[in-house]
Amino acid sequence: MEEEVYHLRIDTPVGPLLISGTTQFINAVNFTDTPATDFPQAPPVLLNCAQQLYEYFGGDRKVFDIPIAQPGTEFQQSVWQQLLVIPFGQTISYQQLAHRIHNPKSIRAVGTTNGKNQIAIIVPCHRVIGSNGSLTGYAGGLWRKRWLLEHERTDLFTGLM
Repeated sequence: MEEEVYHLRIDTPVGPLLISGTTQFINAVNFTDTPATDFPQAPPVLLNCAQQLYEYFGGDRKVFDIPIAQPGTEFQQSVWQQLLVIPFGQTISYQQLAHRIHNPKSIRAVGTTNGKNQIAIIVPCHRVIGSNGSLTGYAGGLWRKRWLLEHERTDLFTGLM
């Protein structure tokens, strides 16, 4: 018997996000154009995810500590695991990501897997850029990728004055 999936829609500076998950795990955080809908009461894990996302957008959170689970192949899981260790405010290239999973010839597969990430922001696929420093593909649109990267870079300097 599969566990019920719950949804919670929140408004953020980069547009509405739809958080999906069970009573135990977050399975997806996706950008959405779907109008606000009345969903059944969200379990605590979804409410905690929403709170942590609000803290992130408010500049008060750099690391998420939410239980996540998204289905994928062993290769996909290895790529997504490496995304989780890219420090806040930093970027790496697809080529560097391929090297980190010890498969330097997998640059295209890494890019494809990055694009299949269903847990936006928390699994920070927005921190992966082209080798030449260009902002390449992002499921949420390049304007969102740019905004997220600028938000993280700006936040690095908070409190240094």
